[in-house]
Amino acid sequence: MMASFVIWNVFPPIAGKIQELFQLTTVQKSILIATPVLLGSIVRIPMGIYTDRLGGRKVFAVTMLFLALPLLLAGWTDSFGFMLLCALMIGMAGTTFAISLTYVSRWYPPEKQGFVLGLAGLGNIGGAVASFTVPVISANYGLSWVFWGLAIMIVLVTVIFWFFTSDLPAPAQHKTFKQSLSVLKFKSTWMLSLFYFLTFGGFVAFSVYLPTFLKECFGLTATDAGLKTAGFILVATLIRPLGGYWADRMGSQKVLVIVFGGTGLTALMLAFSLESLPYFSVGCLVTAALLGLGNGAVFKMVPEVSSANTGAVTGIVGAAGGLGGFFPPIVLGLIKNATGGYMLGFVLLMVFACVCLWMNRLAGQMRQERQAAAAG
Repeated sequence: MMASFVIWNVFPPIAGKIQELFQLTTVQKSILIATPVLLGSIVRIPMGIYTDRLGGRKVFAVTMLFLALPLLLAGWTDSFGFMLLCALMIGMAGTTFAISLTYVSRWYPPEKQGFVLGLAGLGNIGGAVASFTVPVISANYGLSWVFWGLAIMIVLVTVIFWFFTSDLPAPAQHKTFKQSLSVLKFKSTWMLSLFYFLTFGGFVAFSVYLPTFLKECFGLTATDAGLKTAGFILVATLIRPLGGYWADRMGSQKVLVIVFGGTGLTALMLAFSLESLPYFSVGCLVTAALLGLGNGAVFKMVPEVSSANTGAVTGIVGAAGGLGGFFPPIVLGLIKNATGGYMLGFVLLMVFACVCLWMNRLAGQMRQERQAAAAG
């Protein structure tokens, strides 16, 4: 998954260079950054379902191999429209998240899945690798070789993956697409989608827009902005297994109280530190830790919704998280054009964190009432 996430995050580090090349507006650049996130989010739903039906090995290999095509084409593009089309197809890299977690979850019992799925989520570190390496490749070998180099890399990774992995036996009976989507009737599916919209969506939004933000607001170079973004991604990714482990031990709800309450406070801190890089950096790192813990805690609950349809739930919740990363870059671009700054964006993040905190508390009360009724 890490190799795929390097590809999924290829545009943020070079967005400024592409903006200069095609003379793009701020909103156009934001759309380019967000476009891979859109497809990579929506298509997670069918990819999770097909992983349940066909096996993770086959679906993973075909998806990775497909990515070589838009990467090769992106290296030859000479227009913004065609680059945007390539960005859309490159978004398929984001679907490997649903494939990976569905594939891994079938190998382990529920009491270990929080920690194990957190480890699988370490593939998100590909975003950090992209933030660090893509600007260097672009500066030394040119924009085209960023895409061509990634195409060669993903083909090699696909070959290695195919020959060194295996699948569990396929289920005796395959569910139809409609049967798999029956998980939409569960309130838990929608609740987890809301929570993941904030935690993973926030992680993706910061990952893809932080390089632009740091260059525009604090005057950092592309390389420096990439290094700081890589730090954010590393913190959020490496702490994710801890969120799953804590959820295994003390329950996801308690972990999410800390996550949502803390995110609301750090969002407020970020809103008022837009002229101080040290304070802003601290706020970003704390936010990264909180979002990483939240990602691990939320996905601990995914297999509990419907163990027979883990792929469907993974796809739906993962899609919600991806969409949570799609809208903020565009909204931030619009806010920047309308107000000349980004403060309102962080205020909106604080409000949404407070909503999730309230919903988490409400879900906990409903769970206690069900348990009390069952005991009585």
